[in-house]
Amino acid sequence: MQIECTCKNVCLCYVLILILILLFPSGHQDYILEPLSLPESACGISAEEESPAVPCLFCNEYYPISEQNQILKHMITKHKFVIAEVKLIADFRRYVLYWKKRFTEQPITDFCCRIRTNSEAALEDQDDYFLLCDALPEDRELREKLQQQRLKSILDQQQQERYDADFHGICIFCEQLFLGNRSVLLNHMAKDHAFNIGLPDNIVNCKEFLDVLQKKIDSFQCLYCEKTFGDKNKLKDHMRKKQHRKINAKNQEYDRFYIINYLEFGKSWEQVQSEDDRELFHNQEEDWSDWEEHPVCAVCLFCEKQTDTTEKLYVHMEEAHGFNLLKIKSEHNLNFYQQVKLMNFIRRQVHQCQCFKCEKKFQLKEELICHLEDNKHIAVLPDRSVWDQPQYYFPTYENDTLLCTLSDSEDELTAEKRTDNIPVFSEDVSNIEALKQSSVLNELLHEELNNIEA
Repeated sequence: MQIECTCKNVCLCYVLILILILLFPSGHQDYILEPLSLPESACGISAEEESPAVPCLFCNEYYPISEQNQILKHMITKHKFVIAEVKLIADFRRYVLYWKKRFTEQPITDFCCRIRTNSEAALEDQDDYFLLCDALPEDRELREKLQQQRLKSILDQQQQERYDADFHGICIFCEQLFLGNRSVLLNHMAKDHAFNIGLPDNIVNCKEFLDVLQKKIDSFQCLYCEKTFGDKNKLKDHMRKKQHRKINAKNQEYDRFYIINYLEFGKSWEQVQSEDDRELFHNQEEDWSDWEEHPVCAVCLFCEKQTDTTEKLYVHMEEAHGFNLLKIKSEHNLNFYQQVKLMNFIRRQVHQCQCFKCEKKFQLKEELICHLEDNKHIAVLPDRSVWDQPQYYFPTYENDTLLCTLSDSEDELTAEKRTDNIPVFSEDVSNIEALKQSSVLNELLHEELNNIEA
């Protein structure tokens, strides 16, 4: 089947972003295997320790578990196979081993959806891809079973660490040795160095966690802002002056060390915490009097500027970059879906530091923006066939608020046409008594009363 957008919900799931990769021309090397978020972050996530290798589902290729993206890319490009919502798989290696065995027992078509791309092209240019997702009951059951097994293993590990009296560790700041329970070292760092990574009972795999932090300190990297310095003294002065005596909570590398990230299937600590204010008493009368809407927080197409309304963002893009989105929409008569595709096209080109007019590539985003502005390319769209493509239905950034606030001029025009053709006549109210006797409402009232009496 052909991938088409059937609704205006642009907050699409991870699987659709994976499918977006499939729609790129062959030979394209800018693969994006994870959803992007605005604004873009420059800090990376270090690779995990080497783990048992993960086999390809269809051939003899093997990859370390730390190179999960590589095996996903391999299966997409070589075998035209996509796994949906990979981030919700608790044990990726066991998941792959299970399906590798099942695919030898039954044909892949018994389990996977078939997706045909370029369905309007010539037959030789069409491709069939297979999608494995938890819409299949067997896949859903496997994912939940792996999640339960991981949770049990983590809770057992936490219980063992909680009562372990043989723990020994060195403070990452003063290098003092601590023996006994892990809480002694963690409480020391919190009390004597004002460095608190959380309550001991909330942490799992504590020894590995401390080793990760020690490696960062030894490489003179700040644990909060993750900047690197020339020596330990400069790092110490920076963390003291800037009060960077904590870890970067947004760094997903640390998520595996906190028990909260294992509690609910497919939910991180941020999602769990965001639900803390949900309704506790179902019978309690609802009171919305103190409810306030959160600001929009839309991000510019070209820089990191954020505004609380899209109107302010439109003004900023016109004044700072010479890009008038409303004018472009009007001149090119863009409907809602075309606006979505244009925004996603521009987002992707800017993310890849490539001019969307002349296709020249740059090393830095700042160089691209200067090029766009200096050469007046920023307000000149390429040919419609370049950006008006099905792959740009899918958002480049999963949290792109600008997409959610685009106006649907097509629906507005349709609504106007409907109302223009409906005549409305008002009743003459100059003689109220006569109106009471002749009004059609009066007749309907009498009919209703008669029906009740009958």
